[in-house]
Amino acid sequence: MPEDKNLVIIGNKDIKSMIFTVRGKQVMVDSDLAELYQVETRVFNQGVKRNINRFPDHFRFQLTEEEYKNLRSQFVTSSENSGHGGRRYLPYVFTEQGIAMLSAVLKSDIAIDVSIKIMDAFVQMRAFLLSNKEMFSRLDRIELKQLETDKKLEEVFNYITSNVEVKQNIFFNGQIYDAFSFIIRLIQKARTELILIDNYVDFNTLNILCKRNDGVDIIIVTAGKGQLSAKDKNKFNAQYSKLSIKNTNDFHDRFLIIDQEEVYHIGASVKDVGKKTFGITKIEVSDLLQSLINKIM
Repeated sequence: MPEDKNLVIIGNKDIKSMIFTVRGKQVMVDSDLAELYQVETRVFNQGVKRNINRFPDHFRFQLTEEEYKNLRSQFVTSSENSGHGGRRYLPYVFTEQGIAMLSAVLKSDIAIDVSIKIMDAFVQMRAFLLSNKEMFSRLDRIELKQLETDKKLEEVFNYITSNVEVKQNIFFNGQIYDAFSFIIRLIQKARTELILIDNYVDFNTLNILCKRNDGVDIIIVTAGKGQLSAKDKNKFNAQYSKLSIKNTNDFHDRFLIIDQEEVYHIGASVKDVGKKTFGITKIEVSDLLQSLINKIM
């Protein structure tokens, strides 16, 4: 699929209106996803079919005629404008796991940014449902059971909402959603400053770092082996500001330093988290943290 750096992201409110419940799972329709990724539905599905081994039935499935009929009654304006009514075949829908896999399949700058937006929308919707169970008591019991007992989703939700600090973790190949959620949670801990030491930084890295809190300075320390350009940096600073880059060949491993108080060793470049097995570990020896900061400054 063609690259497009003109990122046009639909707000989370619109994305949440595109999430439906089918077979007890929260899903999104292929044409809505194609709209978000800014490609034709036909091109979108072709890209998925070329990597069909990555999308088992619990990641992606085709609607039955009855399901499609029921779903059409829920379609909002954005879906209707996508042309669901004139389709030649029954739509495919993607579960949350399937959507997480899309960022590794769709080869465009917009893919990861859109995937993160969608994941955020799923998390916010799940949090709302979990905190308002009584309000939704008329929902099908199977749907509620799926929502409450799906271990995979529950673990990801706990990463984001729990006050218990997770100091280390291992993420296996394909756990893109889990890995991104964990990284973003670390990034959002910063109050004043983030320092990322990573030799392979690109545009996708900035898509992740933009999740930091307002007013947080970002310093990237890199050997410049990625594809991050001065134009990418300028675009980022035009919207968010406070990004600076320091070039050095002194580092091999990846580190994330938060407010000069915490440091995490990251076993993979931030842009590649979830693509291969890697670990994240908090370094709790204060002397090591200070020596690392001294090396940078």
